[in-house]
Amino acid sequence: MNIHEYQAKELFEKFGVATPQGKVAATAEEAGAAAREIGGPGLVVKAQVHAGGRGKGTFKNGFKGGVHVVDSAEQAQEIAGKMLGQTLVTHQTGPEGKLVSKVLIAKAVDITKEFYFAILFDRASSRHAAIASTEGGMNIEEVAEKTPEKIFKEFIHPTIGLQPYQCRKIAASLGLKGAQAGQAGKLFAALWNLYIKSDCCLVEVNPLAITTEGQVVALDAKFNFDDNALYRQKDISAMRDTTEEDPREVAASEFGLNYIGLDGNIACLVNGAGLAMSTMDIIKIHGGEPANFLDVGGGASKDQVSAAFKIILGDPNVKGILVNIFGGIMDCAIIADGIIAASKEVGLSLPLVVRLEGNNVEAGKKKLDESGLALTSAEGLTDAAQKIVAAVSSAA
Repeated sequence: MNIHEYQAKELFEKFGVATPQGKVAATAEEAGAAAREIGGPGLVVKAQVHAGGRGKGTFKNGFKGGVHVVDSAEQAQEIAGKMLGQTLVTHQTGPEGKLVSKVLIAKAVDITKEFYFAILFDRASSRHAAIASTEGGMNIEEVAEKTPEKIFKEFIHPTIGLQPYQCRKIAASLGLKGAQAGQAGKLFAALWNLYIKSDCCLVEVNPLAITTEGQVVALDAKFNFDDNALYRQKDISAMRDTTEEDPREVAASEFGLNYIGLDGNIACLVNGAGLAMSTMDIIKIHGGEPANFLDVGGGASKDQVSAAFKIILGDPNVKGILVNIFGGIMDCAIIADGIIAASKEVGLSLPLVVRLEGNNVEAGKKKLDESGLALTSAEGLTDAAQKIVAAVSSAA
């Protein structure tokens, strides 16, 4: 789950992370009022969408830039009016862009130096880690590739947490001394507290800035949260903005399904993440392009299977469907019931290849055979992939 920049600021303020004052607005009038409340010249108006590159983006109404510095509440209101209700296109949104429904009004700061700082779960070592670099404001992957010596990593003990001596080491790696090192250490400790108490997988601050007044502040942040822990993070779950997400992924989450849309034309319905990945791989091997990752889980119900079928059929790019089920906990007869129900409800006319194996497979195959559906049975994964690729190719 992603959150907006203004929501990240709310978390910063809650956990005592130093950040410039800001307020969110949903109308131009609210933006003007927020600017007057913050006060003074040197304000920034930022479009709130889940995408980077906002400053260099262009709105479909021709207005350029999703980030503007203004000097008065009147200017803030005017700029907000040109952003709100409009679609912003950046290099991360794709040509379809994203609708701007809120803007952030924040105090602009004069910066003398930018750094990169993040706390994340390092999967390679199965440990929490703090990452810092003097190359702030840049893509950290690019820094890692070209100048890896400029990245400092400090592992964090999961029980005792980020220690003061580690904060001092990180500050020193950034060349900070004296009062600024102390400010940075306090900020790092606050970010660790936020990270661990909010069940984050990533808190990335880019840039972490030194202002002309000598203050160490977090200017922007990216958050990733552990989806498996959101049940105990009610306040954070409430920050979810489903209008920023793929409608198919939103629908899938409502049924407890794991779905990610892709660019291909062969839809996959599989039980188990590993098997789903293998299914996508073998479709590629045999010349096809998967349209999605869809894992219905080990114990899906008929309703979940039916919902999964409808979600993949909602993709206009889909030209064929491969169902690949290996029944362990999953009952193949339940999968068959879901396929039959969804196919009849939507009037399926696309090529459908089904490979069932495992728990209650004979009952599942019998139901499909007697359903009257125009489907093709497959005896193995390779056979299934070859058949669906051939069917989609011949129908093209």
